[in-house]
Amino acid sequence: MSHTTLQKKKLVARISRLKGQMEAVERALEAERPCGEILQLLASIRGALTGLTGEVLDDHLREHVLNAADDVARAEAVEEISEVLRTYMR
Repeated sequence: MSHTTLQKKKLVARISRLKGQMEAVERALEAERPCGEILQLLASIRGALTGLTGEVLDDHLREHVLNAADDVARAEAVEEISEVLRTYMR
C-alpha cells in the first residue's frame, strides 16, 4: 500500500485547506482588497503548499528510499525525487 494511501485523509484535508485559501484570494480580488492583503494570502498558500510538498517528499524518501525492496528500486526512487526537485527549483 502506498504511503499516500496510508496518509490519504490527512493529505486530502490539507488540500481542502489550500482550496479554501485559494478561494479567499479570489474573494479578496473580487472585493478589491489592498494588494498587501492579497500578497499575505498568497504567501500563506505558498507556505501551505510547501508544507504539503515536504510531507509527501519525506514520506516518499522513507518509503521508497530507506525501505526500498532492492538497490534498483532505491535508484529509481532517487531518480524520481531528483526529477521532481529539478522541476521544483525552476
